[in-house]
Amino acid sequence: MILTVTLNAAIDKRYVVDDFKTGEVNRVRECSYVPGGKGLNVSKPAAIYGAEVVATGFVGGHAGNYIEDALKPFGIKGDFYHVNAESRSCINIWDEVNHVQTEFLEPGFTLTEEDFAGFEKKFRELVKDADVVSMSGSVPKGLDGTAYQRLVKIVKEAGKPVILDTSGKLLEMGIEACPTLIKPNIDEIRMLTGKHCDDIQDIIDAAKTIHANGVEIVAVSLGADGSLAVGEEGIFRAIVPKINAVNTVGCGDSMIAGFALGLSEGLSLEETLRRASAISAAAAMREETGFFVMEDMKKLLPQIVIQRL
Repeated sequence: MILTVTLNAAIDKRYVVDDFKTGEVNRVRECSYVPGGKGLNVSKPAAIYGAEVVATGFVGGHAGNYIEDALKPFGIKGDFYHVNAESRSCINIWDEVNHVQTEFLEPGFTLTEEDFAGFEKKFRELVKDADVVSMSGSVPKGLDGTAYQRLVKIVKEAGKPVILDTSGKLLEMGIEACPTLIKPNIDEIRMLTGKHCDDIQDIIDAAKTIHANGVEIVAVSLGADGSLAVGEEGIFRAIVPKINAVNTVGCGDSMIAGFALGLSEGLSLEETLRRASAISAAAAMREETGFFVMEDMKKLLPQIVIQRL
């Protein structure tokens, strides 16, 4: 079972408009509503692949009930900690004429230490049945930089692999607990190491520094240039074929789903990187966020080039 953590879950609303104009009335041509937040965008591709997925975190109010109900068609079991305040919404506006995307991300509710302590108690029980735990995204107001650090420690104490995908202070403090895998982008790896990372060797050296400090696998996003993974098995680079990218929002989360699947199945780092890259690329080919088609992934899988560096 893959356990995903979304501390700041949301309803993701996607509006398609023609020629979006600020300060004016814009008629929405199409709209869709799906459960969102980075952890849930990991849950969906993992479930599509066929894994048993349990999603946890915080939800609240009628919106929170909707988030849990809307996960069921994906085959995802929601087991969240409920609070009284309403869960947030995140709005993505796609301009069909100008091909420009605009996002509005609500901050969500404020949590207390009592709320988080209650969640930790629930989380300890859920971790017992998990093969891999993946935690992603921002945290609600009221929590500080130690939030993920505390949760990573719980998973490590249970002897389970844990993926941490976040940024800023949450990442900086989270890696002190030595998660199994992190996936920083270039800016984040600069922040963590103080290195310039102007070329591929700099990036590798920075990833090796983080690995040497206790993070088992450091995967680095290189955008259109693919990705790198540094671990005990070596240093690997994934090169992805040119694709017709339709929606790149959530592709990093789809890649995390691939890493979680690889860890849960005990695949080699090379094969885990290949699968994660194929799922991420397949997700970019579809309009829906956190969604891919298995047929696309299977076609891409043999086209992913993995170089050992």
